[in-house]
Amino acid sequence: MLSALPRHRWSLSIAGVLLLAMSVTAALFWQQHRSESVGRTMTGGDPARAPAVIRRYGCGGCHTIPGIPGGDGQVGGPLADIIHRVYVGGVVTNSPENLVQWIVSPQAFSPRSAMPTTGISQAEARDVAAYLYSR
Repeated sequence: MLSALPRHRWSLSIAGVLLLAMSVTAALFWQQHRSESVGRTMTGGDPARAPAVIRRYGCGGCHTIPGIPGGDGQVGGPLADIIHRVYVGGVVTNSPENLVQWIVSPQAFSPRSAMPTTGISQAEARDVAAYLYSR
């Protein structure tokens, strides 16, 4: 009976750790889902489509982009926490429409911008903006 007591405590400890791990995982999933919902609502884009678009247009070659493998460029500004920034590209007020337009045609806002016009479509830019606002 005494030897079973430590085993019982050990089992409860393992169960507690597993329960905690599952709770944290569920909370992180819910937070990410809520963030993606915010990005979708703000832009009308789909953040799930953005990683492929970001890779196709080579955005990570110039920008550090959270969640994008190879998105570690150092030429342009980092794209984390865009939702909390006051300006896009340092020149235009941060709003969903301005971010989408900046992604499509940065020279429309800043003719001497180093960011190139890539040929990204309006719909693709909405997906990228939704992704950035959700990160």
